[in-house]
Amino acid sequence: MDTFTQSDITNHANSIDTEIHSNNTAAHDTEGESNALTGNNLTPQESEFKDQIHQQLLKAVDLALINTLTEQDAREQIRQICQQLIANSSLPINRLIRKKIVKLIEDEVMGLGPLESLLADPDVADILVNGPDSIFVERKGKLSKTSVKFSSEAHLRNIVDRIVSSVGRRIDESSPMVDARLKDGSRVNIIIPPLAIDGTMMSIRRFTVTRLSIENLIGLGTLPPSAATLLKAIVEGRLNVLVSGGTGSGKTTLLNILSGFIPNDERIVTIEDSAELQMQQQHIVRLETRPANIEGKGEVTQRELVKNSLRMRPDRIVIGEVRGGEAFDMLQAMNTGHDGSLTTVHANTPRDSLSRVENMVMMSGIDLPVKTVRQQIASAVHVVIQIQRFEDGCRRLVSIQEINGMEGEVVTMSELMCFQRKGISESGAVLGAFKATGIVPGFFDQLTQRGIDLPISLFDPNKEWSAKDE
Repeated sequence: MDTFTQSDITNHANSIDTEIHSNNTAAHDTEGESNALTGNNLTPQESEFKDQIHQQLLKAVDLALINTLTEQDAREQIRQICQQLIANSSLPINRLIRKKIVKLIEDEVMGLGPLESLLADPDVADILVNGPDSIFVERKGKLSKTSVKFSSEAHLRNIVDRIVSSVGRRIDESSPMVDARLKDGSRVNIIIPPLAIDGTMMSIRRFTVTRLSIENLIGLGTLPPSAATLLKAIVEGRLNVLVSGGTGSGKTTLLNILSGFIPNDERIVTIEDSAELQMQQQHIVRLETRPANIEGKGEVTQRELVKNSLRMRPDRIVIGEVRGGEAFDMLQAMNTGHDGSLTTVHANTPRDSLSRVENMVMMSGIDLPVKTVRQQIASAVHVVIQIQRFEDGCRRLVSIQEINGMEGEVVTMSELMCFQRKGISESGAVLGAFKATGIVPGFFDQLTQRGIDLPISLFDPNKEWSAKDE
């Protein structure tokens, strides 16, 4: 088939538009039609026809030329060519199926195929692909299965290859796991056979376009105003903070919000496995790890980046998540003048978070007595913030604890604020209240000396704030 020229596309597009409008007097889509366009539940005959049109499109269009256009213009070109190819076919299909086929092909060429409809849904927080025909999403903390499917394992692997190659990474039998990110910043983890027994597994943690503020968290019932005031003072007062929580508890979201309290005139170095932090300050240095190449060389770890960041004159170091030996270098940085550093760790309680950091320091290969490691932690980390996702889907701050120091070989901690659970409502929401414990933190005077006015009433144990009941 001959390649379409720009004039062919434009001229025929006008005739296609006329045909569509003359055959279909309803000029706008109904809500039901809009919903029907999401997903890919075509009949076998329609799927075969879609594949034929897709192959004809690849022969008819110069993809190198398409890639030079803006995404909007490229999608418009593809739509016009597909409409022409469908009009030239003899298969009788209605307007809705025609539009669905065009949309599927458009997503296949320009996006992530069947996943595009899920990525367009602002309510979807996570997309979990368990093989080609089992895709789940998380909305408001709850998982549900979708009707979206890939046509085959090969189809899914094609989309996977497109994702990893766009960020200069690879995935194959010799390297069957990879972390990557999408163009919008969403974080992706992929694992393929033979490690994944039932086919390719992909987890997408959506990137939030609208950056949340501390006021948003108060409105969502994640934390009370008193905790927001305290957290703002902690960051402005240059205390070192460890945000602890389980998978999907909102650690990165909270870290992003805390980083917003850092003054705009400070130099911040961020270190991540897969870049997803949304820093708003002017002076940001963003560093990202690099996996080994096909020869097994060229890997750059978080630990190497942390070491290098100390030579970059940072005012603060923000590590997306500590997972290994870089924990030792992080503690060293916190103990050598880089106050106000922030990081996250996977742990279920504040006490567990310190144990996790201790274990990760041991992984660094540096032979230190346990007591010495704990002394390093006690002097480096000032505050541990615990966040948790409850069964009702709501993420809540459950504890703010100050590290006091050492007693013998034990790191001592004082809880300043906590969430007290009280039951379950009829709607299934977790009931409870936030309250202070009555302990005034040891850093209170330090903040006052820095000119940060922290009301002593924040620590009144007789006040409590109810969690949002929805």
